[in-house]
Amino acid sequence: QETLFPYIKDNVKEYLRAHWEEEECQRDVGLLRKQAQEDSSLDGAVPIPLESGSGEEELERVIQAVVDNVHWQMSMDRKTTALKQLQGHMWRAAYATGLVKGEVFKDVVPAIRKWREAGMKVYIYSSGSIEAQKLLFGYSTEGDILELFDGHFDTKIGPKVESESYRRIAASIGCSTNNILFLTDVPREANAAEEADTHVAVVIRPGNAGLTDDEKSYYSLISSFTELFLPSST
Repeated sequence: QETLFPYIKDNVKEYLRAHWEEEECQRDVGLLRKQAQEDSSLDGAVPIPLESGSGEEELERVIQAVVDNVHWQMSMDRKTTALKQLQGHMWRAAYATGLVKGEVFKDVVPAIRKWREAGMKVYIYSSGSIEAQKLLFGYSTEGDILELFDGHFDTKIGPKVESESYRRIAASIGCSTNNILFLTDVPREANAAEEADTHVAVVIRPGNAGLTDDEKSYYSLISSFTELFLPSST
């Protein structure tokens, strides 16, 4: 929220100017234009005109319309495929050039290595796309740590606030839900996972939303992965 989304807002015009002639960028703009047509009846929607000529002024007018459309969608917290696709391509470029890095807390990598050595598997489930997840962990402050994960899930498997999503993940990885520990900072997600008979710990980290007193007393809380202990072998 504090890095990736502001990066899009601040750099979308520059990115479009730099990549406009590329096929990928034109596909992204085409999708945004199609979405804009579908949104035309919405209050404040920003249309994206077709280019009618090749003049510099005309090009700048179209690019500005795309910029305005992206800003409008983001201000409405839209999650359209068209917006997510452009964001994903912009983030990929930013990660690859070192402008952006995925921040990983210092306790995370040593803990995951320990769990994996003990034969446990580790998966990511995020409302961010699988591509965005792979960028974050592939270009992290700890280097490329993608090898630490056995798989990735996003909301294509289902929303994180619905218990059925956790049953689908369990089925997908061939594991019963009560053999899974789900870590989250969102009580609604914790509740959905619990409904699916999944173990849950709520993670307290800098910048996370606060919890109510009831939530603090109900959930198992951790502030570091070092507070999680491997089950003793029987």
